[in-house]
Amino acid sequence: MSDRSLRGMRLGAQSMESEAGVEPAARQRVEYRTEEGEGIFIVFAAEAEIPATWLTKSGKEAKLVHGEANAPEAANEKPVRTHWDMLLERRSTEELEKILGDRLTHLRVSRGESA
Repeated sequence: MSDRSLRGMRLGAQSMESEAGVEPAARQRVEYRTEEGEGIFIVFAAEAEIPATWLTKSGKEAKLVHGEANAPEAANEKPVRTHWDMLLERRSTEELEKILGDRLTHLRVSRGESA
């Protein structure tokens, strides 16, 4: 029986691809520290954006140790403008109330209701 078995590699167990000439991507090691003093190191790609905080396995929030210069500045961000804010830039509240009343009247007339 053993003379009839196929000789060679096990299927799917080993790869024929070699690692010769392959260079891994550039990486950077970043340190985070919790308020209790627990330090953790995370490896990121060199071009990755580094977050200012990291959630540890124990659920605690750790802050970046040597990355205050890379932290995003909130002062340069514009305040978020909602649709309501943009509408109030174009119209006053009185104008909006008048337009709403006109549209409700038009809707009621088109439905056959009495105004």
